[in-house]
This record gives sequence, C-alpha cells and structure tokens, in this order.
Amino acid sequence: LKGTIYNLRHNANHLPDVERMKKPMGTIYTSELNIPTQDFKQGFPGVTDRFEWFAIDYTGKFWIEKPGLYAFVLTSDDGSRLYIDDQLIADNDGVHQAENRHCSIRLTRGIHRIRVSYFQGPRFQVALVLRVAGPGEELRIFSTEEFKPPPNPDT
Repeated sequence: LKGTIYNLRHNANHLPDVERMKKPMGTIYTSELNIPTQDFKQGFPGVTDRFEWFAIDYTGKFWIEKPGLYAFVLTSDDGSRLYIDDQLIADNDGVHQAENRHCSIRLTRGIHRIRVSYFQGPRFQVALVLRVAGPGEELRIFSTEEFKPPPNPDT
C-alpha cells in the first residue's frame, strides 16, 4: 500500500478531499494497516515530521482467489474511509476515539483496487486497523502479502 501524506489545517474535523490536495508532504509504504489503539506519544509509523493534523491516503491492489462475500472491519482514531474498486464501503469519518465500522462486499476472483483514507486530528490517541474475513474465514489483519496474485493469474 502506498500512503501519500498531507498536512491538514488545525482543527480539521473530517477527512479532506485528498484528490484535490496539491502538495503531499511525503510517502510511506506498508503491506498492512495494523496500528492498534495507543497513546500518540509513540507517533504514527512512518510519519516523523508531523504529530497531529495530517492525512494519509493509502492506495493499492490485491488479488482475490476465492470469490464471495468478504467482511471488512475498519478501526480508526480519528477518521477513515475504506473504498474497494472505487466504491465507498466503510465511512468512519470525524474526530473520535477508536471506532469500528463493519461492512461487506461481494468480490470476484481477480485483481481489485483498495483505498483507505485516514486523518489524525488532535494528538491524544491513534489507531488504524483493517481486518478482513473471506467466505467461511475468521477476521484477521488485511495484508497485501496474503492477497498477492499467483505467478500466472490466467491459469
């Protein structure tokens, strides 16, 4: 997942339209979003120059081998949104303590696009976790390492 980082104005209370923001302050990369609720004294992994009032727009692709109904749980403190194939499926926006948003979407076999937009308001606490469960599976941390395409996807 490629995370593009943006500065926000102080006292922002919702996710900005990052597609309209012109000047990112940096980029980070990760294969999973697994930052459980914690005191912000530890900071946000990969963001070193900003401790509050920033947004990260994560984008990437993932492979579904087994088609069916996939459940997702998005946890964040503060706001976040989850998009699959450009469709908003979880809206957890706003300034708040860690909250979960449960959602599901039917996915076909093949490559899908994912986007998680996140913002950190006041520096008190931080959380950003994305979990997934395929058909008949238990929830676990979503990782692009697990959802890689096979060597020859056509076969």
